[in-house]
Amino acid sequence: MIRLATSSDAADVSKVLRESFLEFEPQYTPEGFAATTPTPLQVLSRLNEGPIWVVTIDGLVVGTVSVIKTNHSIYVRGMAVSPEARGLRIGERLLETITQYALEQKCSRLFLSTTPFLYRAIRLYEAFGFTRIADGPHDLHGTPLFSMELTLSDSS
Repeated sequence: MIRLATSSDAADVSKVLRESFLEFEPQYTPEGFAATTPTPLQVLSRLNEGPIWVVTIDGLVVGTVSVIKTNHSIYVRGMAVSPEARGLRIGERLLETITQYALEQKCSRLFLSTTPFLYRAIRLYEAFGFTRIADGPHDLHGTPLFSMELTLSDSS
């Protein structure tokens, strides 16, 4: 089940982000990893910046994504699926959810930044139609980044 997160989900969202990125921690700078895995208090702050969705299975939060609306675009961030829930197409369902949200908000584009070592996520984004762009940011506290975008149409 996918639903909008509430303040009571902050600790679970933080936990999913940490568990999902923990295996990649050595490839991040300490500051980059901290920015990628916000604390529950930081998740609460993100709730004020834009919607956060959670995916639950048997009442447990196993996936999340958050977005920020900027002009006619949606910035995608904090997308993660718990390691034990990978392979269930949760990432794809989250992307479908935010695409629908973007269209409802009359936005024509999704964009995100990712690290070059998140191979599974990059494959998912590419399969969903995202393409790499030259726009930045190119660095998250010393951890390399590149950006991707998806142009939306009413038939997306």
